[in-house]
Amino acid sequence: MGVNFRELIPDEVRRQVKDLRELMGKVIALDAYNALYQFLAAIRQPDGTPLMDRRGRVTSHLSGLFYRTINLVEHGIKPIYVFDGKPPEIKAAEIERRRIRREEAAEKARRARAEGRVEEAKKYAVQAIKLTDEMVDASKKLLEAMGIPYIQAPAEGEAQAAYVAKKGDAWGVGSQDYDSLLFGAPRLVRNLTITGKRKLPGRDVYVEILPEIIELDALLRTLKITREQLVDIAILIGTDYNPDGVEGVGPKTAYQLIKRYGSLEKVLKVLPRAKFPEDPLKIREYFLKPQVTDEYSIKWREPDEKAIMTLLVEEYDFSRDRVLNAVARLKKAYREYLRGKVRSLDMWFRR
Repeated sequence: MGVNFRELIPDEVRRQVKDLRELMGKVIALDAYNALYQFLAAIRQPDGTPLMDRRGRVTSHLSGLFYRTINLVEHGIKPIYVFDGKPPEIKAAEIERRRIRREEAAEKARRARAEGRVEEAKKYAVQAIKLTDEMVDASKKLLEAMGIPYIQAPAEGEAQAAYVAKKGDAWGVGSQDYDSLLFGAPRLVRNLTITGKRKLPGRDVYVEILPEIIELDALLRTLKITREQLVDIAILIGTDYNPDGVEGVGPKTAYQLIKRYGSLEKVLKVLPRAKFPEDPLKIREYFLKPQVTDEYSIKWREPDEKAIMTLLVEEYDFSRDRVLNAVARLKKAYREYLRGKVRSLDMWFRR
């Protein structure tokens, strides 16, 4: 879910990417769970059910991971996927709440489908999405076969991705959530894995989704705050560690409070009735000093066609012809962009 302070981000800080080739040569650390959930939500059959193989196993995430990653590489983008590890203790209450919400949504979807309420069933089916260990393991195997590097985070994947970018091993973080900015990512690239036409929830209206770049330093300069204060604002609004935030406090009010009083501690003195599931100062500490690791290696390898075909076609029933065509595209993109051949001077100077 992540923090939602979209309305605080001025338009001048958002830079739309109208052509993915603007990101050519850039190493982008993608929040793997975030991307896989997007694929599970977006890639569905007309009745709202996900793609499945002959044994009833969901394959929407593999389809999205395979074809979307190839699309990124064809535009010269060098992706790294970062997977979540063990969630921090301060997230336990939210994880349990999400589990209950998914179970309720799954039951509502079942009832709606049984009663012929197709659109309603679709809505609840998306809310019931669950990413299993089997799905994650299959995703890692696919990336290995494709020659795309991934990193296993010790805890939050988005925190690890931000750390990789802060170290200079990636140019930015790819995620829908804004949390990577709280974790200190120098750049956030949103909408990277869902570019294209998207239907608005509950409406028969489609809008074009374009990637956008938000630079942390530019955001802080424009708002005239520090990263610590940005984290404080997020805690007042609500984060994964305190989803409800402070009652009656939205993004603009939170910003005004922090600007006026300077810090979360001082704001809480004027909001004595504010309640948190966890110590808000511990939440801030985690955003500023999350658990991350230096034990990772980033290397793009030549795609293993046999391994890809075995996994997708033989194991998960993907179309042989479609996969073969996609593998050919991936091999070509690898030779042009991942093996060291430079097509843009910018690639020499900025990863």
